[in-house]
Amino acid sequence: MEKALFEYDFFKYFQEISSVPRGSGNNQGISDYLVDFAGAHGLWCHQDQALNVIIRREAAAGKETLPGVILQGHMDMVCEKESGVKHDFTAQGLDLKTDGDFLYAEGTTLGGDDGIALAYGLAVLADTEKDYPMLELIVTTDEETGMGGAKALDMSLVKGSYVINLDTEEEGSLLAGCAGGLRGNLRLPLEYAETTGVVCKICISGLQGGHSGVEIDKNRTNAVLLLARLLYELPSDWFSIVSMQGGQKDNAIPREAQAELVWKEETAVEGMAQAEKLLAGCREELAGFEPELKYQCSACGVQQRRALTAASQKKVLFYLNTAPNGVQAVSGEVDGLVETSLNLGIFTLQEEMKASYAIRSSRLGAKEYVSSKLGSYAEFLGGAYQESDAYPAWVFRKDSKLREKMVKVYQEQFGRPPKVEVIHAGLECGIFCEKRPDLDIVAMGPDILDIHTPKERMSISSAVRMYQYLERVLNSLGAD
Repeated sequence: MEKALFEYDFFKYFQEISSVPRGSGNNQGISDYLVDFAGAHGLWCHQDQALNVIIRREAAAGKETLPGVILQGHMDMVCEKESGVKHDFTAQGLDLKTDGDFLYAEGTTLGGDDGIALAYGLAVLADTEKDYPMLELIVTTDEETGMGGAKALDMSLVKGSYVINLDTEEEGSLLAGCAGGLRGNLRLPLEYAETTGVVCKICISGLQGGHSGVEIDKNRTNAVLLLARLLYELPSDWFSIVSMQGGQKDNAIPREAQAELVWKEETAVEGMAQAEKLLAGCREELAGFEPELKYQCSACGVQQRRALTAASQKKVLFYLNTAPNGVQAVSGEVDGLVETSLNLGIFTLQEEMKASYAIRSSRLGAKEYVSSKLGSYAEFLGGAYQESDAYPAWVFRKDSKLREKMVKVYQEQFGRPPKVEVIHAGLECGIFCEKRPDLDIVAMGPDILDIHTPKERMSISSAVRMYQYLERVLNSLGAD
């Protein structure tokens, strides 16, 4: 990372954070890093059994009576990498690079979601030249895989009443509400039989992918469903499916998918030609949305494989081509807001079919309805369905002193008002509000593009502006 960036302390902390492996479920190292930071700066700190960390800096003289401010984010990141990139997220840090105004990680996700929250929070806590109200930094674990850290957090340890969540990706947008969600997991037992024929591998790659809450309405193609469409359109009695998989995170739109087929010897040549033709047609059809779509069909000779029976194959392709996915409803109250959606994020077909979804809605009833649809599919096809990791919506609060202050400071700093929005992506704010209904919460952050993909990049200038804005907000509290 360029030395010039170190003019800003939060970039130094971001680099330190990025050197610590911190994929979801791998929290010990980054959690301990935060505890060590607190110790080095003489700050009160609590690390719980879920490895959440709370760090407290007491109020400056004369500001003891002001409401305490909680800065909040999560320590885990989505770990995605480009095809062919050799990177062990469990053992290696990120390779940070700059390109003009953008900071990115070579070949992998950047982890700006939500490393920037940690970097901002540590820089604020370490800045002893500023006289702030009492500050608390709450950093949770495993937000990306069900918000388990936020659910486990003991909020009785927290003194502050204002919360500035730092888990957003658009400068100039102040968030005041978000959707709730859950994870839906479907399993379907399958039957196999030994089959001999021409083995073929079909790979789809190069799709944009993206965050299933942020990009679900941007016509991003789901690689699993594109591959399923191809297999559905091929003559079903010409081939048998050996295996199929795509996607790595249920809250990320799959960018890649692969299948292994066994063709009947007499249909193999024509079948692969048809597959190539169909894929070429899809690339032309999707060129406006997926300009980098790539595909490959490769034959591996005549071999024997365990492949799906005709009945099981029919079930799989019926499910993938008819089950709901994507935007299900838009808000009738907030222009442009997706109200309800679901994303097939992980799919595997090996011995049994497994499909994992991120389901989101700002309305509890709609969320439960969409989930029940998947349950009905599972029951109809002879499978099983289970919900997990449910989290509540963060309901818009009409009266918010913190939001009023942050809008005013933004107007003064930039000469224009910020957007105050409710979003479809899920944040931990709803969980905190359930535990402490008195909390006044606003979310903010710098411009970060293509999160949850290896193309993730953060605007350096935006990160600086939003840090300066955060400082002004903290300085302004109590000054009416």
